[in-house]
Parts: sequence; structure tokens; C-alpha cells
Amino acid sequence: MTYVTWTLDTPSARAALEVASEYTDAALLNHSVRSYAFGAEHADRHGLSYDRELFYVSALVHDLGLTAPFDSHTLPFEEAGGHVARVLTAGLGWPAERRARAEEIIVRHMREDVTAAEDVESHLLQIGTTADVSGVGVLDADPVFTSALLTEYPRLGFGDAFFALVSDQAARKPQCAAAAYVASGAKERIAANPLDRRGRAV
Repeated sequence: MTYVTWTLDTPSARAALEVASEYTDAALLNHSVRSYAFGAEHADRHGLSYDRELFYVSALVHDLGLTAPFDSHTLPFEEAGGHVARVLTAGLGWPAERRARAEEIIVRHMREDVTAAEDVESHLLQIGTTADVSGVGVLDADPVFTSALLTEYPRLGFGDAFFALVSDQAARKPQCAAAAYVASGAKERIAANPLDRRGRAV
């Protein structure tokens, strides 16, 4: 079986990876790559057609709003991250409509579920981030794929680090999606992620 690759080699993809690498630590960067990979694997497994570059760029920068240089005092982190994506892709020469799509995908990953029929790239980012953060659906993926992905992009204590970041967002911005996410039992779901079970590849 041929597995989806977790990198993309286009000028825009390389720029997104470079920016994400400069502004996130290894745990958050690896999460962004894994989110793309889980989403892309899901798409390939279910025969979903999507814009791979648009999805990759959005996935790689989707959490930049959690980093100190881009953390907004007023905007939810996903909205701040969406604006970063617009600025980045403007510099890459993307047209306005495509820049808006990158922002929309990032904002929607923290909103209500989006179906593939409504917006396939937003759907895939929701699938990928939920799989990586909470483990939802990871047992449906091929275990060889998952094991290889975790070997190349290890967890590095991501679950605890991510919960600390979203808890901080929730405390400072009580009306944001992160606050609702924390209040809904995020800590327990993150702790139960099968990707972090000792002695198991998935």
C-alpha cells in the first residue's frame, strides 16, 4: 500500500513549513504536520478530492495564534491564526479568494463539525486535529501509517503542552471556542488519546 506523504514540495508548502518551524516549538510543529497527515490519510482512504496545497498550508500554520508573537489579547487563537495565514499567503501571491479560504479553514477547525460536502478542506483539518489531539478515529487509520508518522514526528509531550495552551486561552478569553472546549472535558479526552498509550504505536 502507498501511504500519503506528510510533506508537500511546492513553494507555498515550503514557506508554510519554514514559518511554522520558526514560530512553534517541536511539539506544536509536529502536531501541525500530523494533523495534515491524518487528514490527508482520511481523505485518501475515503476517496475525497481536495486541494492538497491549500489544506497543507492551512494545517501547518493553524496553531500560530497560540504562539506568543501572534497571540491576540482579544481574538480567539484560531481567528488570529487565520489572519496570519492571510498575510503569509498574500506574500506568496495567492489571490484574495484563496487567502480567504486558508483563513476560513483555520477558523472552522474550532467550530461545529463541517461535512466534507460543505467544505472538504475544513472537514479534513477538523478530522486531522481531532485525531491528533484526542485520538478520535486514529484506530481507523492503517497502524503501519500511524506508527511511521509517530516515528518521524513524535509526540514530545504534546497533549499536556497543548492543554496548557488552550487553558490559558480559555482563562484570558472566556467567550472563545477554546473556553468551551476546555469546559467540555478536553483534559480527559486528551489524556485518553490512544496515541499516547505507553507501549502502543496507536
